[in-house]
Amino acid sequence: MVERIALISEVYPEGYHALVDDLGEAVDAGARLAVLPECPAQAWAPGRDRPDDVDAEPAGGTRESWQASAASTAGIALLGGGIERCPDGRRRNAAVLWDEAGVERLRYHKIHIPDEPGFREAAHYEPGLSAPSVVEIAGLRIGVQICSDNQRPDGAMMLAAQDADCILNPRATEVGLLDRWKTIWRANAMVTGCWILSPNRPRPEPGTPLGGPSIAVDPRGEIRLESTAKISLVEVDPEAVAEARNAYPGYLAIPAETYATGWRSMPSRAARPIPEP
Repeated sequence: MVERIALISEVYPEGYHALVDDLGEAVDAGARLAVLPECPAQAWAPGRDRPDDVDAEPAGGTRESWQASAASTAGIALLGGGIERCPDGRRRNAAVLWDEAGVERLRYHKIHIPDEPGFREAAHYEPGLSAPSVVEIAGLRIGVQICSDNQRPDGAMMLAAQDADCILNPRATEVGLLDRWKTIWRANAMVTGCWILSPNRPRPEPGTPLGGPSIAVDPRGEIRLESTAKISLVEVDPEAVAEARNAYPGYLAIPAETYATGWRSMPSRAARPIPEP
């Protein structure tokens, strides 16, 4: 069954009411799931070199609570999140998926953390430690990768191996890098056989020239949506996933154990920060 998903290119540092209004518009348009950009409930903190204590909250804190409440009030599943202060004392960039009753169904922490001008994310939070997973919601099997996570194909392939229909990729990126991102999205969609949906933070913020369209790519790597509208609607068809996985390269094997053995023999490598010009 085809499902309608709303990509919302807006952020809500002022809180609840504006989000409820926009979610209501998405519901009126027939959407069962809405996807917000990266860290949508606050200003873009990594535009600053140094973190502020108020940027992070525990899971279920004020920002998460009103996002969950907005989902419940509007009656729509919602992917949002923010900077989480985890039980181990470390800060991580969290994407949280709530269902239409405001119940948390999935929590994912960003793994690949940029460290460059405008994106000093390594100063604000640490990498997640758990592999991406899939949950069924709004009639689809959903997985999440936050922004630069989609620039490494490993997580996308893990989601495909769990039979994901759709990879949600909330992001905060610059307009000038759009062509590079399109190449990555199209390649990842083709090799995973998944839909990839990515809303962006919509405008420049202090320290960072953010902006650029929401994007939707189908399982054959075709761009189905490229829009700077605040609310964009995408028709996601799971049958396209089945068709892609029965064709090349979707039918190729997923030798998970072979890859896992190979990765265990290789040392991890930390990111290399890009200095200020």
